[in-house]
Amino acid sequence: MGFAELGLGDDVLRAVADAGYSDPTPIQEKAIPYVLMGRDVLGCAQTGTGKTAGFTLPMVDILAQGRAKARMPRSLILEPTRELAAQVAESFDKYGKHHRLNKVLLIGGESMNEQVKTMERGVDVLIATPGRLLDLFERGGLLLRDVKILVIDEADRMLDMGFIPDVERIVSLLPPLRQTLFFSATMPPEIRRLADAFLSNPKEISVAPPSSAAETVIQKLVVVSHGGGRGTAGGHKEKRAALREILRREEVRNAFIFCNRKRDVGVTCRSLERHGFNAGQLHGDMTQSARTETLDRFRRGDIPLLVCSDVAARGIDISDVSHVFNFDVPTHAEDYVHRIGRTGRAGKAGAAYTLVVPEEGKYVDAIQKLLGKTIERFEVEGLAAAELEQRPRSRGRGRDRRARSDAPAASAASRGRERPPREETDKPVTGLGDHVPAFLLRPIKLDG
Repeated sequence: MGFAELGLGDDVLRAVADAGYSDPTPIQEKAIPYVLMGRDVLGCAQTGTGKTAGFTLPMVDILAQGRAKARMPRSLILEPTRELAAQVAESFDKYGKHHRLNKVLLIGGESMNEQVKTMERGVDVLIATPGRLLDLFERGGLLLRDVKILVIDEADRMLDMGFIPDVERIVSLLPPLRQTLFFSATMPPEIRRLADAFLSNPKEISVAPPSSAAETVIQKLVVVSHGGGRGTAGGHKEKRAALREILRREEVRNAFIFCNRKRDVGVTCRSLERHGFNAGQLHGDMTQSARTETLDRFRRGDIPLLVCSDVAARGIDISDVSHVFNFDVPTHAEDYVHRIGRTGRAGKAGAAYTLVVPEEGKYVDAIQKLLGKTIERFEVEGLAAAELEQRPRSRGRGRDRRARSDAPAASAASRGRERPPREETDKPVTGLGDHVPAFLLRPIKLDG
């Protein structure tokens, strides 16, 4: 079935053709006709399936009729992150090129004054993160009583990030007679409860089993022995050595490298740079302009390796990423699926390597249970012992300076500031008992 058979208008079809697309993805094929009918839609689809176009294409057609009033958007799209919101805005630019629709991207890191000025002229499409939207509403710069279409995207991510109370408040401010499109990669009970509360007689669409990995992604588990030290610090040292060895041996064109903690993003990135790799970093503490610039450099290939936190695990639409590395095993099994979904997109082949020490065994166990299969183990053979001996172990106050070279240096901007509370994943994993699978207790031999 082609796009022309879905009921889209000629101008939208021209824009789709200009973008180089000829056939819709399964979620687009199922969702677009119901959105054009005005039905509420509950969509469950894994990342990378094309669901953004599944709601932007019909919305462009619907919004082509009518006119926006000052400070009263006609449609509202809620996204959990700035990157996702920016991606949706790009989709409206792409598919609405033959229409005169006004849109506003309401996210942190951008000038609110400019956003307010645009709102004053009337907005057809408002794309926002929940916190920024409520901020503008409370300042009196926004009215929501004319919203005809509401889109809640990546609802399970909203739940993970603690945005659900904000989303519920926003929905309470909207007119009850509206069309609601609700999308989520997974459907846990809390998300199902929200869908039941927000939607009226929705058409349910599911194009893949919840929390499944794309078949085009080859998954590997790289187990390294614990290198000593407190918590998982020693394991991180061995992980860095194993990561470098894989990058040297495998044909890695470009890759996302995911860490659980923001501080480890910097440590891992600097370690790669010291060993001659061209790497950049991306995490939530960066300004929006810095995040955008870094992503643009990654897209262009200026930096083939991007070390990042989970802020990049969803919504970054880069279709040709060859590899994903989980430097840390994600503590939530669903995040594993979203991370490795950055590769193997649009039917292309990809590879995902997860580096794990025995302390992370219970997280691997949860991931394999979610996937319904065992991840194949990958042996890092012949890793030179010198890789692990370049920096001697700490021996109190007299330790060699080189032993500290892998630690993150405090920037001038951060010195003197109060240290933020540690994230939950900062805590050492203890008391694992039977949670560690037996196969993780046989570490890979790292000596040459």
